Amino acid sequence: MAKTPAAPAPKDVPTTASGDTSLTGKGRATPSRAEQEAARKRPLVPDTKEAKARAKADLAAQREKARIGMANGDQRYLPARDQGAQRKFVRDWVDAGWHLGEAVMPAMVLVILATFLPIAALQYYAFVGLWIFIFFVIGDMVITSITVKRAVRKKFGEGKVEKGLGWYAAMRTVQMRFLRLPKPQVKRGQKPA
Repeated sequence: MAKTPAAPAPKDVPTTASGDTSLTGKGRATPSRAEQEAARKRPLVPDTKEAKARAKADLAAQREKARIGMANGDQRYLPARDQGAQRKFVRDWVDAGWHLGEAVMPAMVLVILATFLPIAALQYYAFVGLWIFIFFVIGDMVITSITVKRAVRKKFGEGKVEKGLGWYAAMRTVQMRFLRLPKPQVKRGQKPA
């Protein structure tokens, strides 16, 4: 059987005195798998107090920026339920008027205070009055829902009305004005654009 001639040894490979090239081609032993893995290991994130503090400060700044943007009605920071031109119109329409639902929480506080008084008739009439007031609030919510949908149809066209706008408006009427998010962009009595 014919043998191929041996390739000449590279110039950088040391040879023994007899010309033997029994060492490997790179001149050093191959590292073991454990050595290779140990050499590759490094922390993905630097584990320093300064890096953690900087990351925490950056996250706090981003959250504050998003909170301010959402409060101001910036579309980039609004949740999906508040985005869109029709939702903005509905928010402005609700914020421009007075609604009974804004007084639900104060009315409930008054009823709770009335329960501490030892007068049974006052407690009874306070609860009855609260339920009557809640029925008026529900009526105001229904009327608001109907009129908002009518105003949206008039402004944006009959076939382009989003679903859920009536409920969105009704739920906004129940919130006290200073607690609404996004914050009101119009004054009371000012017609939305």
